[in-house]
Amino acid sequence: MARAPRNEVRLDAPKGLRGSVRSVRPAASRDRFGRFTEWIARAMGTPWFLLGLTLFVILWMLWNTYGPISLRFDSVDIGFIALTLVLSLQASYAAPLILLAQNRQDDRDRVQIEQDRQRSERNLADTEYLAREVVALRLALKDMASKDFIRAELRSLLEELDRDRAEQPDGDGSERRRG
Repeated sequence: MARAPRNEVRLDAPKGLRGSVRSVRPAASRDRFGRFTEWIARAMGTPWFLLGLTLFVILWMLWNTYGPISLRFDSVDIGFIALTLVLSLQASYAAPLILLAQNRQDDRDRVQIEQDRQRSERNLADTEYLAREVVALRLALKDMASKDFIRAELRSLLEELDRDRAEQPDGDGSERRRG
């Protein structure tokens, strides 16, 4: 896959990552972080994540309730404070990661909407052009002679030629009659 030159504006990257101020970090690392946040946000929205988190909490509580007293690290007597802190930390990171992923999706949607709008404008212009061409063809066809009109004109010409022949005198001065 060919890479875009550094100066070229990329439409598949979110608008916030295409700043005009030159960054110290290369654009690829920012995009990598964005893809990572989207991966995390997508993973958090799956049933497997919820199942894994539920199993983690159950195992934590079982270990700290029924495990060997010397190996317990969170007390049931004080309400699993360490578990609460771990879950709070997870939630405090989940919300911004989800917002980052949502912002990237919004930027992609904005680019897609703009491309759809431009495509619609081109389609409308093409349709209007074709409509004008169809009207021009219809007008041109009205001015064209139809088959029936040409046949009628040819019949009248033939009848006129027949009359002219019938009225022309023969070589002896008398009119020739057809019969």
